[in-house]
Amino acid sequence: MSASIATPCEAALPAERFFRTSLSLLVLTSTVTLVSTGELDIITSFAAPLIVLYKGFRWWHGRPAELSHRAATFCVIAYLAFFPLDALFLSRLSVGSSSNPPLFAALLASVHFLVFISIVRFYSVITDRDAFFLAMLSFAGILASAVLTVDTTFLILFFIFVLFGVSTFVSMELRRGAAGAVSPALHAHTARDRKLNRALSLSALCVTAGSILLGGVLFFLFPRFSAGYLGRASFSPSLMSGFTEDVELGQIGEIKKNSTVVMRVQTGRPIGYERLRWRGIALTTFDGRRWSAPERDPEQLLTGEDGWIHAASPPLKSDSPKAGIIYTVYLEPLATDAIFVPGKVISLKGNFNGEGGGPFNAIRRNFILRDFTDTLLNPFHNYTGIRYAGLSLLPPMNAGKLRAAPTEYSSDIRSTYLQLPPGLDPRIQEFAREITRKATTPFDKAVAIENHLRSRFAYTLNLTGKPGGDPLAHFLFETRAGHCEYFASAMIIMLRTLGIPSREVNGFLPGEYNELGGDYIVRASDAHSWVEVYFPGVDWQTFDPTPAAPETEASLLTRLGKYADWMAITWSEWVIGYDFGHQMALAQNLQRGSRNWGESARDWFDHKQRAGKKWMQSWQLRQGVLGYLSPVALVLFLVAVRFNLLAELIRRVRLFFQLRGSKGIRSDPQLASRLYAELLRMLARRGLRRGKTQTPFEFAAAVDSPNLAPPVREFTQLYAHARFGGAPCDTSRLKQLLDQVRAALRGR
Repeated sequence: MSASIATPCEAALPAERFFRTSLSLLVLTSTVTLVSTGELDIITSFAAPLIVLYKGFRWWHGRPAELSHRAATFCVIAYLAFFPLDALFLSRLSVGSSSNPPLFAALLASVHFLVFISIVRFYSVITDRDAFFLAMLSFAGILASAVLTVDTTFLILFFIFVLFGVSTFVSMELRRGAAGAVSPALHAHTARDRKLNRALSLSALCVTAGSILLGGVLFFLFPRFSAGYLGRASFSPSLMSGFTEDVELGQIGEIKKNSTVVMRVQTGRPIGYERLRWRGIALTTFDGRRWSAPERDPEQLLTGEDGWIHAASPPLKSDSPKAGIIYTVYLEPLATDAIFVPGKVISLKGNFNGEGGGPFNAIRRNFILRDFTDTLLNPFHNYTGIRYAGLSLLPPMNAGKLRAAPTEYSSDIRSTYLQLPPGLDPRIQEFAREITRKATTPFDKAVAIENHLRSRFAYTLNLTGKPGGDPLAHFLFETRAGHCEYFASAMIIMLRTLGIPSREVNGFLPGEYNELGGDYIVRASDAHSWVEVYFPGVDWQTFDPTPAAPETEASLLTRLGKYADWMAITWSEWVIGYDFGHQMALAQNLQRGSRNWGESARDWFDHKQRAGKKWMQSWQLRQGVLGYLSPVALVLFLVAVRFNLLAELIRRVRLFFQLRGSKGIRSDPQLASRLYAELLRMLARRGLRRGKTQTPFEFAAAVDSPNLAPPVREFTQLYAHARFGGAPCDTSRLKQLLDQVRAALRGR
């Protein structure tokens, strides 16, 4: 029969209070883990933990169950009738820009149902069977959290859940085994109860630490397989509306108000390149308010036999020197197909399709798209976090070469990149001519406009006034302040009025470099627009007319944030993205490291051995005869250690001082045991060994030598009275008898 859970004031089973505390914290951890995913609605996120805390508080103070089993069953049945309404309507309000809204809504409704029945069961728990079922529901909550998130917060909460899970089941098993057999009854708050709770806490902590350690080892050793359908599907990607096929003025300014991390770019070192940007999507056509790009069939870039997608040929040695960068991008789920890269991409490598399978399958089915603006797109969509590596060139801006570039453009370039919106304010062209009146080449004109906007205009995310029908003219001639897409659009339109081809590019600024992880932390607030200008024979060059934002001072929270980001990128690299390739790299590093450690240890030992020999030789020469006697003394010492002579000497000296100690020490029964052990050693050296099954008196009776039998039997009787009878130890008589035995043994 299942045991009932007692109240604290009653006589209870062992660890009753510890069990109730562990189970309450287990349910609370499961609920908090679900809330930490950020996918639940605001009402559930606040109400569920508070309801669990309230029940735990009542249970701690010995309150009975609030619901009967019958009432709990009725509540669950009633919620089943509400479940379709939740899945079809209420949960659909929280799906956001999910790639699969019906599936995500059904999942959220199921999570709501799980939270509800967990709370109902918690408020009706009476027996151990109820507690076990509640623990299983809590574990189901952890599994649901694993589907909804892969963040490092889940890892920390999972470890806490394991700790409380171990403590819950340990105390539950202890109570089950003691049911009906505890006498006398154990009451809470007693010294015995507190001591038991401390022991159980230490045991649970040790078991949890061992489980986590063993689980970590197995995780890194077991063969890796790609995730299935739910592993590839992200239910709620971030909406980055500024990186679509068309962008309205002001959209990126809204994105910049969000500080969410959108990607991390691991470079291993800071990149000293002034115009470093993470390029996303380029746009060509402006209608006065919105940028867009005409639809053209993109080029398909396939994966080569080496596993890399080659976007361009590597530069020849005869080419002008160009800075290169090797990087790894961890891109969070985004509602855009753009692949963000720095500079001019040479090659990329990544499983963009997000499907499992072997390496040959990935090579055969993995590809990306490139449109006529050199924008790279993921045809499989970025609805899940992806990881890709790349090699790019960061070409320096050669002013002399750009000034010498010809000014004759092809018809395709002119028709695409000199387009102007209808009804353009004529003041814009006059303004452009005024700024560039001293410039003679397209490059000098671009630099002049860039510098003028950077130095004469202000940067702000809080625009004032009504832009009317021409927001660009409003920016240039009235507010003279705005954010990046206003600056980029103004420069592009002014360049086009001067006959210089240009286009807008949307992407991200470098972000914050984290020296701990060797990566750039790129947030939504780093979203940015800039300008690319075309120079025949040189290709497109980057210009950025937006003034630099003021730098913020680093604080303690910033430093802690870098540690958290380092943990996040390590989690993404070695846990979320851990695969067979990582296993091979880890094995190679361990093999290389063990080889290096072994060689270092041998070199260190050889060095110390040579140094020791030189020191010994020099010491012997300085000490003369004593130096040559020291090896003999060392050999004698080793012989004494080998034949246990040193331990025997220490034992005899210790016994000698005990026999001549104070009266209290001499009457200690433990001294009688040591003297009896000495007697047995003396007899054993002469072949008289006590059998394992013999009692002391049986052994004494077995000694039949006329000279040995009387002192051995008297010695045994005195020892037994002192050791087991509570009599004081007669040390002096025992010593006399020991001397008689020693003399009798020498006479044999």
